[in-house]
Amino acid sequence: MLEDKNQQRTSLSQLGEFGLIDHLTKNFEVKQPSTLKSIGDDAAVLDFKDKKVVISTDLLIEGVHFDLAYMPLRHLGYKAVVVNLSDIAAMNAKPTQITVSIAVSNRFPLEALEELFDGITLASKAYNIDVIGGDTTSSQKGLIISITAVGEANESDIVYRNGAKQTDLLVVSGDLGSAYMGLQVLEREKQVFQVNPNNQPDLDNYTYLIERQLKPEARTDIRELLEKLEVKPTSMIDISDGLSSEIIHICKQSKVGCNLFEEKLPVDPQLINVCEEFNIDSTTVAINGGEDYELLFTIAIEDYDKIKANPNLTVIGHMTQESEGIHLITRANTKIPLKARGWNALEE
Repeated sequence: MLEDKNQQRTSLSQLGEFGLIDHLTKNFEVKQPSTLKSIGDDAAVLDFKDKKVVISTDLLIEGVHFDLAYMPLRHLGYKAVVVNLSDIAAMNAKPTQITVSIAVSNRFPLEALEELFDGITLASKAYNIDVIGGDTTSSQKGLIISITAVGEANESDIVYRNGAKQTDLLVVSGDLGSAYMGLQVLEREKQVFQVNPNNQPDLDNYTYLIERQLKPEARTDIRELLEKLEVKPTSMIDISDGLSSEIIHICKQSKVGCNLFEEKLPVDPQLINVCEEFNIDSTTVAINGGEDYELLFTIAIEDYDKIKANPNLTVIGHMTQESEGIHLITRANTKIPLKARGWNALEE
């Protein structure tokens, strides 16, 4: 997008920092009753009365977390919000506000940031959250986005990673691995384009996978779904770094073991087809692929009947004594130790 020579380019220096903030935030509306003061002062003011406040923050860095060769800025803005709201949802809380901070190099004109903030605005409306502040500064190396998400919950409703019991069932929302394979498709098409810029990719057979990568959704609906089913998870985490990594997080913090069953893993048919095309094992992708932003949680075995018929939820395993370890049970009934092979932000 930034290579379009005919596109209007307005230098950020023409606006200055405060002019830029005013320009980019003019479309944000206050919707939450807990927002007493939003953008426009030294700090935002929130009032949650008898609710507990849940806060999470994430960094997205160009060249590490996203590639603008195939990530449209509007999608990037949307996704930057979603990945933070997913953390709030993983606490069984309701997201209410975010702050948005960006560091940007002079290769980005105003129009590029407008695209980015269009995506942020779209996400804020879709999830009914308020954008209440942030910061802007310059960067020597591309684009950096930092978003902090705020949520609310009754203390009795909050779910942590350390509450799983030895007899609990392991449950996941949605399907697994699609975002990772969407990334593989985009990376392949980028390499083809670099060899032959005149080649236009045909992505019709990969639409679902690409959408899962470029425009994921936070499962903020699961909290209300479980409430209606009268089920409170005993532990919960979102799947950002890969299923195996997240299972190990829950097991270590809850001091339990786990048996994960390969035959129970929910995968989309498009994922299976594309894994065959790429000659990659779909189970490996489902277990280790990151950025699904589904929710992984444990429930008491007594609650199984309440969720068993729900199409949004799949029981994929059960917890065990810590001494039994953490294993994948294959379709051939072989027991394999589960290792964390998902995303590692500090890997060299």
